[in-house]
Amino acid sequence: MEHKLKLGIVGLGRGFTVLLPTLIFHPRLEIIAAADIRAEARDRFELDFSGRAFETVEEMCEKADIDVVYIATPHFCHADHAVAAARAGKHVLVEKPMALSLEDCTRMIEAAASENVYLLVGPSHSYDLPIIETKRIIDSGSYGKLHLVAGINYTDFIYRPRRPDELNTAQGGGVVYSQAAHQIDVARFLCGGLVNTIYATTGNYDSSRPTEGAYSAILKFVGGAVANLTFSGYGHFDSDEFCDWRSETGKPKDPKNYGAARRTLAALRSSSDEGKLKADRAFGGRSSSKLPNSPPQGLTHEHFGFLVVSCSDCDIRPMPSGVRIYANEETIEHPLRPPAVPRAEVIDELSAAILDGVAPIHTGEWGRATFEACMAVVQSANGQGEVSLKHQVPVGN
Repeated sequence: MEHKLKLGIVGLGRGFTVLLPTLIFHPRLEIIAAADIRAEARDRFELDFSGRAFETVEEMCEKADIDVVYIATPHFCHADHAVAAARAGKHVLVEKPMALSLEDCTRMIEAAASENVYLLVGPSHSYDLPIIETKRIIDSGSYGKLHLVAGINYTDFIYRPRRPDELNTAQGGGVVYSQAAHQIDVARFLCGGLVNTIYATTGNYDSSRPTEGAYSAILKFVGGAVANLTFSGYGHFDSDEFCDWRSETGKPKDPKNYGAARRTLAALRSSSDEGKLKADRAFGGRSSSKLPNSPPQGLTHEHFGFLVVSCSDCDIRPMPSGVRIYANEETIEHPLRPPAVPRAEVIDELSAAILDGVAPIHTGEWGRATFEACMAVVQSANGQGEVSLKHQVPVGN
């Protein structure tokens, strides 16, 4: 029998629940333990997984027989939790953004290096198979040099139930650190990784949600490629209309549910009600779903909005069902088989690194470079103009 990675999870909230089908059904993973400050989440975990649940990452790493720690706690906790896991000799998969300062990113990298364990950052949408296929087409050289990446994503992100820290930029709230981390990661992956400068603007269009709800950024890459990226989380236009009405996670989406996030938020009486609603939807909460018995059916691949990649002799459009090439005289379809396990590519890269010795792409250094780019978006928008970057790394460094 093939060896499985034994997994411990820190933070049984929204990030964990989104990744849960991947963690349950990936053939190279076994869920062993968890840590969470909520007693109801710990109780539910022990009931559902017959595993052990703890209050702290330190206790979990000390007492549970695990190989890897997946960190899905609030953004401002990532650095301390990752360092604790690495110092306990555990490999680490940490959600984006990796941390909230370059110093903390470096601290995480150094802790992993000192213990000779892997540190990976994800999931991000640069793991998505249509993006990987697009990268393969670019690298083939069949259509000339890459020149431009144009991406737009319009969602209701800012009106989904939020904790106070998720609406506080200093604590990693807002769309830049949560969502640009995806969009920039995709652009960096396709364009070779090395961002030279960023010029950006951000928008806060609703004083009741006091953080960035939109941004537009121009990334100039070493080698000459440019990415023009725009995101809005204000819940009006939905760019999934351009993605065959598939949600970011590949599920079918009903356009008749237009405005649902705004309506739900408007029905709440106070910020404490909003926090309660979010907690109820988290693992172990009153509204949380039961564990699935089988992988979800009818999925396409995940995406992060509308994306067009321009080379000298074609435009390329990654989509939920595959990749379309708009060449000089014809369009060419590259269909992709639907995923058997959603987001499997994340665990594929993690397990290949640990079990097979395959060098990963989404390392701590890669995650630090993406965080630096997100930070530059905020800095540029706050009056620093075009910001030069210093911690970039190429793909596969």
